[in-house]
Amino acid sequence: MRKKQVACLAAAFLLLLVVCGCGKTENGRESDDGEENKIQIGLSFDSFVIERWQRDRDVFVSVAKELGAEVNVQNANGVVEEQKRQIDYFIKKGMDVIVIVAIDPVSLRESVGKAKEAGIKVVSYDRLIDDADVDLYISFDNEMVGDMMARALIAEGLTGGNVIMIGGSPTDNNVPLVESGFKRVMAKHGVSILDSIHADNWRAEEAATYIYNNPLKVSQADAIMCGNDDLATQAVRALAETRQAGNMLVVGQDADLAACQRIVEGTQVMTVYKPVERLATRAAEEAVRLAKGGKITGEDVSLSESGSYKVPYIGLEPISVNRDNIDEVIIGSGFHLKEDVYLNAPEQMPD
Repeated sequence: MRKKQVACLAAAFLLLLVVCGCGKTENGRESDDGEENKIQIGLSFDSFVIERWQRDRDVFVSVAKELGAEVNVQNANGVVEEQKRQIDYFIKKGMDVIVIVAIDPVSLRESVGKAKEAGIKVVSYDRLIDDADVDLYISFDNEMVGDMMARALIAEGLTGGNVIMIGGSPTDNNVPLVESGFKRVMAKHGVSILDSIHADNWRAEEAATYIYNNPLKVSQADAIMCGNDDLATQAVRALAETRQAGNMLVVGQDADLAACQRIVEGTQVMTVYKPVERLATRAAEEAVRLAKGGKITGEDVSLSESGSYKVPYIGLEPISVNRDNIDEVIIGSGFHLKEDVYLNAPEQMPD
């Protein structure tokens, strides 16, 4: 009888071990036959209004998956409170890393603090969440973007003229950096800033509204600097209605397809190509590294002042694109197809 009792107790103990082994791990996620859980990354986007963000998302998710991570993508649709809720959701789910394309960097400081208290790593993607203890800020050199825009106008003969600046969202910390680089070159060449506005939440239609509502200032301008190619699209459409498109120098950034088409058509001088594949790939690699307890290191890593914090910063170099190099940079890299770029100007398509 005693031997039977011992045998029963042993069997019960083994059964308990099996049941526990198939349950949840310490972080609350289901285990799979004893295998380690995949790294979990939460990715919160400002919105997908800007064309490039969808490309960033696809590359990031693909690379992270290849590295053994799962990515939960959320879209805040330009609503700050929604982005805060998404970050709270990621914290509750016990993500290893949260990657944020911030709508309003200042408003997200508290959210970053909560994530760090929960032991979660935080990456500021493209836009720095200022004065917050983020583990990595990765973007392009935004002052260089503005510098390239300005130099493209100077190359077109804009010296001593007037320019209108239609900038992006005033809550985007990249905007003042781009404008700083732009203004520095303009001042050096004696170009006057005739007027300057900002499009809330990057609403592109505000560029067209400005053109319609300020015909006198527009007539006095020699060029229009647009914060991105979406704004440039709306500006050029409005200019076309008064037959000024092609006579007004227009610059933008992001190398959207519509902007590349305008460059070969002659209604936009240049755009700034930011190879988002490189940015998204590097960000995914570093996010996985952080999740595994690694540190951000490398020759291209520096420390960026962020309020009371010093944040590891990776700044990638953008590329100025105009009519002379668009075939090599944009089509040659596969960013856009030749047939698409020359859709409205087939007679100019190279062999």
